[in-house]
Amino acid sequence: MIIQVEHLHKSYGDIHAVRDISFTVGEGELFSFLGVNGAGKSTTIGVLTTLLVKSAGTALVGGFDVDRDPERVRNLIGIVFQESVLDKLMTPEENLSVRASLYGLDGTARKQAVERAIALTDSAEFAKRPYGKLSGGQRRRTDIARALVHTPRLLFLDEPTTGLDPKTRRDIWTLIRTLQKDTGMTVFLTTHYMEEAAQSDNIVVIHKGEIKAQGTPVELKMRHCSDMLKMTLTDGTYMEEKLNNTVDALAVIEQYRDRLANVEIVNGTLDDVFLNLTEGLNDVD
Repeated sequence: MIIQVEHLHKSYGDIHAVRDISFTVGEGELFSFLGVNGAGKSTTIGVLTTLLVKSAGTALVGGFDVDRDPERVRNLIGIVFQESVLDKLMTPEENLSVRASLYGLDGTARKQAVERAIALTDSAEFAKRPYGKLSGGQRRRTDIARALVHTPRLLFLDEPTTGLDPKTRRDIWTLIRTLQKDTGMTVFLTTHYMEEAAQSDNIVVIHKGEIKAQGTPVELKMRHCSDMLKMTLTDGTYMEEKLNNTVDALAVIEQYRDRLANVEIVNGTLDDVFLNLTEGLNDVD
C-alpha cells in the first residue's frame, strides 16, 4: 500500500474537520475521495502532503510517516492544487525549470526533467507562452506537468477539473488516465464529479469529517443504491419497482408480459450512492 491512514483526526480548536478516519490506497490505483465542500477532503490531503499537521492517528505515505519524515514524503509526491500556484508572467517551461531546481536538479538533469514533463502532458505547443495567457485547459496541463517534473510515485489531484468546460474536462481526464497507464503512478483524486469517480479503482465517501462508505464503484452501487424497473402497460398504467439486482426484473416482466407497452431498467449510479450517503436517504451501511 502506498498510503495507510489509521484513526486520523484533524481539529482546529473546537472544529473537528476529520474524525477518526482509516483507509488505504494501493500502489498504481486511481483512488477517489468524494465529499461535498467542507467534508474533510482537502484537510486530509493537507495532512497526507505534509502541509498540515494531524491532531492524532497515523498517516504513512510510501511507508514514511508524514510528521516524522516529511521530506521523504514530499520527494515521493506531486500535487495539483485547486488553485494554480504558478507565476503568470513566466512560461510553462520557465515555471517547470524553477520547480525542478527545488528538487536539486540542475544543468542537463533539470532540462531533461522539464522536457519529460512537457512531453508527458502534451504541452510543447504552448510551453514558451506566458502562463497567464493560456486557456484553462492549457493551464491545467501545465499544473499537472509541474507536479510531474520530479517523477513522483503518487499524484494528488485536488478537484483538478473544477471550472473547466466539458470538453476540456474530458481532455484532462484522457491525459490523467494515459499518464497512469504509461507510468504506473498512483493517482489520489478529490472530486464532486461522479462521472470522474466512476473510473476509479476504489472510492471513499467522506461526509462531515467521517467516512461513510468505501469500496469499488460496483460495490458501492450494490450496497447503497438500487436499480429501478419502469413499465407502462397497454391500458396506460405506469409502474415503478425497485430492484435488488437487475436480474430480478425478469420475473416482474414475465408477470406482465401480455400487458406490456414499454419497459425500461434504470441502473443506479454513483450520483445515487453519493446522495444517499450524504443526504441520509436509503442509509443501508
